[in-house]
Amino acid sequence: MDITGLRIALFSGNYNYVRDGANQALNRLVGYLLRQGAQVRVYSPVIDEPAFPATGDLVGTPSLAFPGRSEYRIPYRMSGAVRRDIERFAPNLIHVSSPDPLGHAAVSFARKRRLPAVASVHTRFETYPRYYGLAFLEPVIEAVLRRFYRRCDAIVAPSESMAQLLRNQRMSYNVGIWSRGIDQDIFNPDRRDLDWRRGHGIADDEPIIGFIGRLVMEKGLDVFSDSIERLIAAGVRHRVLVVGDGPAREWFANRLSSAVFLGFQTGADLGRAVASMDMLFNPSVTETFGNVTLEAMACNLPVVAAKATGSESLVCDGVTGRLIRPGAISQFASALQLYCEDTERRAAAGAAGRQRADQYGWDQVNHALADTYLRVIHQRGAGSGPPAHSPVP
Repeated sequence: MDITGLRIALFSGNYNYVRDGANQALNRLVGYLLRQGAQVRVYSPVIDEPAFPATGDLVGTPSLAFPGRSEYRIPYRMSGAVRRDIERFAPNLIHVSSPDPLGHAAVSFARKRRLPAVASVHTRFETYPRYYGLAFLEPVIEAVLRRFYRRCDAIVAPSESMAQLLRNQRMSYNVGIWSRGIDQDIFNPDRRDLDWRRGHGIADDEPIIGFIGRLVMEKGLDVFSDSIERLIAAGVRHRVLVVGDGPAREWFANRLSSAVFLGFQTGADLGRAVASMDMLFNPSVTETFGNVTLEAMACNLPVVAAKATGSESLVCDGVTGRLIRPGAISQFASALQLYCEDTERRAAAGAAGRQRADQYGWDQVNHALADTYLRVIHQRGAGSGPPAHSPVP
């Protein structure tokens, strides 16, 4: 079977109603598959005013607002109408991108009809409770995730470091890589704009430390702001530029009183903002890949990041930036100070990062996932599949 024979039913907890790196990757995947002649139908919660238009055919599913985070929705079941729509579409593979109730129902649907199922891993959900004082729940969530992923024929992770973590956690017997690409028309050093910086009150020789992402505590906002306070105490000249928005914006702004907050940026505006920074600081440990890390590297920026899944597969410590033990405030501050004060080291790390980013193109990484689809379908046709039962160890 070539790619034109693929009929993919894709299930997502957030396909386009809130913008993030995961759903933008899914939309790019669907666009690629459709251009290659495959058939795709997407099932996800919908709202009246989504963050961006959906790529492909999107079918709304029943959902509820997430308690305390109403911008997100939980697809809590597969309705009869959705089930009938799937049966009419007649997929030959199920792709689930989030372990929510709809994702569980989709995997059960696949197993009942002997369809292969592939799961993509986008977020380290088991780490989230630690940011809300519920770290004791991590083993429970990890066990639930293990049961979910073991019911699939294969799972794909966006980086080798994340794939190895999933193997260590015994999440699946079949773990592959679906990396992320970079749009180099948007993210490149030529987008740097000194006039734009001056318009925000930033001097040409004032080093910008950038943050890019949703403003939620699980992105490491406390570590970021504590590290910046160390720089201020040490008298290190710098400015902070924050790209993104979210429920923790007020908290973050109170901690970073002199920072420039741009809100959400997209397309050319985002590319200009990133290229106009001088370094990226990404202390988060929840990413499985780190799209913003790759975007910054493509713009010639050194990256100071937590030594965790995602960034660990992109940043070469001491070459393209620094990888620091999660939560090590003094070490983060020292790494940032180095790049603020040593322009030659900063330029060298940025150039090395740009060279590494050149290896990532969207069509190449999406073709690799299409190959995984075909392999799983072939294996299922040959009688191979997930275990009949998936007990939680």
